[in-house]
Amino acid sequence: MSPTTLFTIPPPPATASPPVTSGTHHLISTNRLSVLIDKSKTINHLLQIHAVLFRHGLEHHPILNFKLQRSYASLGRLDYSAALFGRTHNPNIFFWTAIIHVHALRGLHEQALNFYVQMLTQGVEPNAFTFSSILKLCPIEPGKLLHSQAVKLGFDSDLYVRTGLLDVYARSGDVASARQLFDTMPDKSLISLTTMLTCYAKNGELDSARVLFDGMEERDGVCWNVMINGYTQNGMPNEALVLFRRMLKAKVKPNEVTVLSVLSACGQLGALESGRWVHSYIKNNGIQFNAHVGTALVDMYSKCGSLEDARLVFDKIDDKDVVAWNSMIVGYAMHGFSQEALQLFKSMCRVGLHPTDITFIGVMSACGHSGWVTEGWSIFNSMKDEYGIEPKIEHYGCMVNLLGRAGHVEQAYELVKNMNIEPDPVLWGTLLGACRLHGNIALGEEIVQLLVDNNLANSGTYILLSNIHASLGDWDGVARLRTMMKDSGVKKEPGCSSIEVNNKVHEFLAGGLNHPKRKEIFVMLEEINGWLKSHGYKPQTEIVLHDIAETEKERSLEVHSEKLAIAFGLISTRPGTTIKIVKNLRVCVDCHEVTKLISKITGRKIVVRDRNRFHHFVNGLCSCGDYW
Repeated sequence: MSPTTLFTIPPPPATASPPVTSGTHHLISTNRLSVLIDKSKTINHLLQIHAVLFRHGLEHHPILNFKLQRSYASLGRLDYSAALFGRTHNPNIFFWTAIIHVHALRGLHEQALNFYVQMLTQGVEPNAFTFSSILKLCPIEPGKLLHSQAVKLGFDSDLYVRTGLLDVYARSGDVASARQLFDTMPDKSLISLTTMLTCYAKNGELDSARVLFDGMEERDGVCWNVMINGYTQNGMPNEALVLFRRMLKAKVKPNEVTVLSVLSACGQLGALESGRWVHSYIKNNGIQFNAHVGTALVDMYSKCGSLEDARLVFDKIDDKDVVAWNSMIVGYAMHGFSQEALQLFKSMCRVGLHPTDITFIGVMSACGHSGWVTEGWSIFNSMKDEYGIEPKIEHYGCMVNLLGRAGHVEQAYELVKNMNIEPDPVLWGTLLGACRLHGNIALGEEIVQLLVDNNLANSGTYILLSNIHASLGDWDGVARLRTMMKDSGVKKEPGCSSIEVNNKVHEFLAGGLNHPKRKEIFVMLEEINGWLKSHGYKPQTEIVLHDIAETEKERSLEVHSEKLAIAFGLISTRPGTTIKIVKNLRVCVDCHEVTKLISKITGRKIVVRDRNRFHHFVNGLCSCGDYW
């Protein structure tokens, strides 16, 4: 299937020029002027040619007028194009289609539709090219009206029109209507296939997207990018990297769009080796290192635990925009480098860039990781007072986290109650976490009841309150909450840790080990247990939230997912190599203590990224200062 161009405007039909007396000489002049218009690269040159038309009485010549109108628009002077169109006597369908097309192409839908309505009122009937032009980037509501008119006039079966309609429904997220149009298309161009693929991917229907992708006889780089980005945006980074490798094997050349998606996938996985390979590919294959690519690299290195590389890339970005600064600020924040995050924030303001809501999420998170309540309040208040930014739910979440973790639980609760926006389950979960941390069971019960009554409770809600009861030895309360979870169909999210070794990501679930090297891993775990006991380690069984025997509690702690990942890292990498782990949940107190000891005993640096932040374990100490 060969690619076809959608939304094209054909040249107007050959129209006889006005009668002239100079015969062939005048004909040659119009031909030459036509060529000169087509070759014009500047507005000044075009204006000079326009002046020649006036001097020779050719200002109403249909072909030259049509070409001028299109050339003005292509050189960015839509006002000149529209003015010229307004002086055209009895414009035909080609003139109307051209002026509609250039406005639609620039997202000026209202103006394009106004021209379309004027055309109809003047008795000029649209053709297939008119429809394909006005449907370009058209919003859904006028798109539906145009669909009805296309059916009425018999243009809905035209490939270009049908593809344009498909694009309207696909962009609006109406998957069902897009699928119905697509399935009834007798011929499918590469553009229509890509449009439907994009629709599936953007709306999370990855299985349907993959079936369509695998069935395509021809795939260009856009198709590969859509599928890879679909996996990345929908939390399937492993699949994105696998498909990227397949793209390389198929000899399809990645571009900037490809590497942005792949770097994001590497960041989600914490796959530093893969991310470094992509960075090298960018350098060696002519992909421009601009602010977008640089920012994606900063984000990837930060999320993969290499803050040093992130800063090196950041310093190399020319003309840094606020997004690049935000990425580095957030990177420092997630690693707990609060001072550096705040210093960078001040530097950004000094160079004249205006902070965004993302900037404040970064600096307030940095305050939260260090317990800087005074600084956090100051930054929170400055959002609106100094920068005119209304705090969003995420900013309130940062403030609640900061206050709650610092022990100001009641103050955090008051902030939530007095918010001018509706708190969401994530915010309530943050407050519940503070209740668990400080043993405030009464407030925890109150919050859970509120969430249950408003159908906002999720697995985290029940688990956090269950943890509070268990930490106080209230097993009846734990049993009651587990019954509520079962009745509500809520399941606990299992702990999962991943580690990248030799460009392959290995995942481990808490309590289970289905891995080719499981025997070697268990042998390593036994060796680790020996090291720990010789250094006076005592398992912190009080965090095991089950009413079971002490030995069983110890056993359950031994197979937490990050311990399995660390054991695998120790047997799979050379001595002295940094071990990098990514965990989906907050690291528990016992695993935190164990990892500190392992770093001291083995002389290894161990970097753990949990749900909230990074922990850098070196020689028995953690970068978080045991405040997390």
